[in-house]
Amino acid sequence: MAAWRDGHGELIVPGDEGWPDVRVSLEIAASYRARTRGLLGRDSLDGALLLSPANSIHTFRMRMPIDVAYLDRRLRVIAVRTMAPGRLGLPRVRARHVVESEAGAMAGWGLRRGVRVTVVTSSPGPDTVKAAPATPRA
Repeated sequence: MAAWRDGHGELIVPGDEGWPDVRVSLEIAASYRARTRGLLGRDSLDGALLLSPANSIHTFRMRMPIDVAYLDRRLRVIAVRTMAPGRLGLPRVRARHVVESEAGAMAGWGLRRGVRVTVVTSSPGPDTVKAAPATPRA
């Protein structure tokens, strides 16, 4: 199984019947340094942050409450929690990745337990779709 690299991508949350998929801007933190930094020092986040590999998080020294989704190796959501600053999340045994966003955002995206998400990026990773390079306009 290939590993993601630090960078950017897109999180795709499948829509319910009759509704389109939700596409969310995604930052990827795969290196130890990027995962350690996470959302520290930020007042807001446009989109989401993927920590990989990860099975637990904390919100010490954070400035805002966040939504946290724990994903298994197949990118299926195991649990979604909202955490206030200064908290320690319990490790999830089956979790391999964690997605973080501003509090309340995940409910709006339809991200809940049992949903299988897709990550689209240009770097290889588990269940990753390689994004086609942009075509220059004439």
